[in-house]
Amino acid sequence: MPNNNTLPDAREFIIIRGAKVNNLKNIDLDIPKYKFVVFTGVSGSGKTSIVFDTIYAEGQRRYVESLSSYARQFLEKMNKPDVELIEGLAPSMAIEQRTGTRNSRSTVGTSTEIYDYLRLLFGRVGTIYSPISNLPVNKDTTESIISEILDLKAGKLIIYCTSKYFSEKEVKSFTNILRQKGFYKLIVDEEIADLNDFNENEILAKLKSKKKKDVYEINFIVDRLILDSKDNESISRLNDAIEMAFKEGNGYITIRILKEDKAPEDIYYNSYLERDGIKFEEPEPRLFSFNNPYGACKKCQGFSKTMDIDMNLVIPDRRKSIFDGAIVPFTTPKHSKFLKDLAGESRPNRIDLFKPFNSLTKEEKDIVFNGTGKYIGIKGFFKMVEREASYKLHYRVLLNKYRSYTTCSECGGSRLRKEALYVKIAGKNIFDIVRMKIDDALDFFRSIKLKDYEKKVASRILEEIISRLNYLNEVGLSYLTLDRFSFTLSGGEAQRINLSTSLGSSLVGSIYVLDEPTIGLHAADNAKLIKIMKSLRDLGNTVLVVEHDKDMMKEADMIVDMGPYAGAIGGEVMFKGTYNEIIRSNKSLTGKYLSKKETIPVPKKRKILTKNSAIISVSGITENNLKNINVNIPLNSFVCITGVSGSGKSTLVESIINPAVKRILEGPHSIDTGEFEEISGVENIDAIEMVNQNAIGKSSRSNPVTYIKAFDEIREAFSHTVLAKKKGFTSGSFSFNVPGGRCDDCEGTGNVKIEMQFMADIFLECELCGGKRYKSEILEVKIKGSDGSHKNISDVFDMTVSQALEFFKSFPKIIKRLQYLDFVGLGYIKLGQSGTTLSGGEAQRVKLAYHLAFQEANMKTLFIFDEPTTGLHYYDIAKLIKCFNELINKGNSVLVVEHNLEVIKCADYVIDLGPGSGDAGGYLVAEGTPEEIKQNPASITGKYLEL
Repeated sequence: MPNNNTLPDAREFIIIRGAKVNNLKNIDLDIPKYKFVVFTGVSGSGKTSIVFDTIYAEGQRRYVESLSSYARQFLEKMNKPDVELIEGLAPSMAIEQRTGTRNSRSTVGTSTEIYDYLRLLFGRVGTIYSPISNLPVNKDTTESIISEILDLKAGKLIIYCTSKYFSEKEVKSFTNILRQKGFYKLIVDEEIADLNDFNENEILAKLKSKKKKDVYEINFIVDRLILDSKDNESISRLNDAIEMAFKEGNGYITIRILKEDKAPEDIYYNSYLERDGIKFEEPEPRLFSFNNPYGACKKCQGFSKTMDIDMNLVIPDRRKSIFDGAIVPFTTPKHSKFLKDLAGESRPNRIDLFKPFNSLTKEEKDIVFNGTGKYIGIKGFFKMVEREASYKLHYRVLLNKYRSYTTCSECGGSRLRKEALYVKIAGKNIFDIVRMKIDDALDFFRSIKLKDYEKKVASRILEEIISRLNYLNEVGLSYLTLDRFSFTLSGGEAQRINLSTSLGSSLVGSIYVLDEPTIGLHAADNAKLIKIMKSLRDLGNTVLVVEHDKDMMKEADMIVDMGPYAGAIGGEVMFKGTYNEIIRSNKSLTGKYLSKKETIPVPKKRKILTKNSAIISVSGITENNLKNINVNIPLNSFVCITGVSGSGKSTLVESIINPAVKRILEGPHSIDTGEFEEISGVENIDAIEMVNQNAIGKSSRSNPVTYIKAFDEIREAFSHTVLAKKKGFTSGSFSFNVPGGRCDDCEGTGNVKIEMQFMADIFLECELCGGKRYKSEILEVKIKGSDGSHKNISDVFDMTVSQALEFFKSFPKIIKRLQYLDFVGLGYIKLGQSGTTLSGGEAQRVKLAYHLAFQEANMKTLFIFDEPTTGLHYYDIAKLIKCFNELINKGNSVLVVEHNLEVIKCADYVIDLGPGSGDAGGYLVAEGTPEEIKQNPASITGKYLEL
């Protein structure tokens, strides 16, 4: 290690000496602080090891040292990064490409804290509107009443209260109380009666003449006065009278205005939020929280969905007409009566029974669902079924057939009790706002008009809301809505949301560590993201980004290229410098691709779509923002769906193509199918596979070697060794999923979970087995590899795929499984690496390897991939394209949702959506070969393609 005197200033640099984490080759590195630094290199070259496993991990470890003794007691158990020296660290924050939560309560609004500010805004300046008259509901105060009376220029006033009683005994008792309190004047029959002039029976007789039903109304006067707006004493007297009237009238008072030339006018006031006979809740922030029992919808408990009748099951094919059996339960002989009733009402109500259901007007659909005349409607039918189901089994079976998790019928998906939706700001309730796209919500709050008092109260809150919405807009997420579930976000979207949240917090002097923030971003949106990175840096932070994007590297202050390749032949710093320097470097593989010395070649020959080509055709697609488009997908080809973020790509694939094809090939399923008219050509394929970026398993036990089914062969090989046979070990003894050979303390996971009360749970290495997963007697069994070395089962888990391929050369069954992991560019991952630690792109490529390994002969499958280039260098993308071609050569079809221009240029056919996001997107902008897309002036994607 160099002498400390030669080290640069730790105030200006992050200084790393002797880093040996994972595959790092004892590297030394000085990273300038307060700069925007990009780390690049092939997958598995050591980028993540240096940025996340060394810099971030040590930064976090040191942060925990500053916490309480409760946290520090676990520190000595936490493994320090294998590095000789790190200086110049600051508090570190990792913004990774994982959605981070499967919690169905978490939304874009809650995760960015915008929803918390919205709750505060509505609780402080929201106005209640009556659901009956749609008029504002205000609480009357002494000041507001005086102001109104002065505006009316009233002269003579009578302030009185009204009390209601049901019996003569109560009336007599109350009049005595009034005398005792000094209230002697009553208004009876529009005249003033003095309690001193009449006895109880006479008063009762007068009240009885004006009695309404069984109720006696006693109007007692609190004060009478002549109001002079210039006389402070007169106004003060009115003030005292109103306050006393509120007290005596239990919050309700009436002021009668007497004018000489007009009939008396009564104005009613109350100190409650009341209108149209409804008493409303006082708005407060917790009323708008679906995570609080006070504000959450009572039916769905704030989840927005309940087990209810699913109209998609009742009317599964909306292209059918009612006459052709669109309403499935009415097609059975037992319930055909309801179809006859509907037919009987169709002529007077002008319902076309022969028109496709999705072509019916809103009025026609309302009648079909809610009923009219003799016809009870679909909803009425199921209410009848629910009543019968309480004591008839076959009705319960019928009910369950059409039930699924659907939008809550009580709150309409708002998650809130109905009282919260009565509160509005500028004509919008909180549910209206969270359903807006980010850019629409931003425009709404920027142009909102409030009263002077409301501005004073809300200015700081609005500032925070606008700031956070603006950050979301700038990171390219303008097409999202605030009520979008967090778990439905892609890795790139989740990371950019976390990035915008970090910007909102305005921290200074920190280290931000990001993992491929450009995932899911169209080339046209990159500039926005780069601007955000620079603003984080300009605030006074150090921004370290693991990235492969060319535009990001061009704008970086410094680039660090790791390599030369993956795993054991990686882990070295190949280059450190600027973009202009890397493109001149002969040592950097990344530089060679950036300078075009190395390229991913454009295919010499593409599969051209002809009249005889097999295609899947979908017409009339209107789901979400898709504008009634028709799409043709050529089969046995490599097809790319492109377009800016939010243009409708995911909707097309996940809501239309995948579920629609699946329903035809596999029958009814739980995946919701979006709105479209017709699909054809599905008979040309045998199966459909959606290869997404979800983790390969739900627990930390899942790993690549078990997913690819190579672990069975490895366990079998260990069980056939001489020592295993001698000790009576079977294949099951080498499993970490069942008791026997696994460590009893950690149950084969290699670590134990420590629950922390104030921060994320910590997973520490198991002290009994030292993280090796197995008992000592199992670890004694070793197998001899092709290189002459002997390894136990734990050592095998610690090998990379590339090392395992070398070690197991003499075991063809194991090699046959593992070679596909190497083929898809995952030679650097360890066999025992937990599936939960794999990135979305790595998990997707493990699945790709599985399909390549276990593809049935003569089985024509349509494979759908969503952003498969996640985490891939140019060098690895070339491998990925070979994998796609391998699938196609086996008779399959590949459909890819992608922004990476290197992949798009290699496709046989491109479907480009846009031109914008959200409502500005959803059109089929261009389709054809990449050459045709590039020549189409309407295509934004075409402008960036280099062929």
